[in-house]
Amino acid sequence: MGLVRLKIRELAAERSWTIKEVAERAKVNYNTVKSYARHPGMNMVDLTAVQKIARAFGVSIEDLIEVVEE
Repeated sequence: MGLVRLKIRELAAERSWTIKEVAERAKVNYNTVKSYARHPGMNMVDLTAVQKIARAFGVSIEDLIEVVEE
């Protein structure tokens, strides 16, 4: 089974946003965004939060998520 990695840091860097700005723009708890940005792979994510983050970046969920092997 693969793990999910969210490309938050890469997308934030492209826009010169901090992780705090991502959280504010997405209206998602800062600690959630920070946790998602730090972990190289997770087996569970809150899809509602992921959708809000993707929307804040103006990308699809597919563009935000990368599946990585364990």
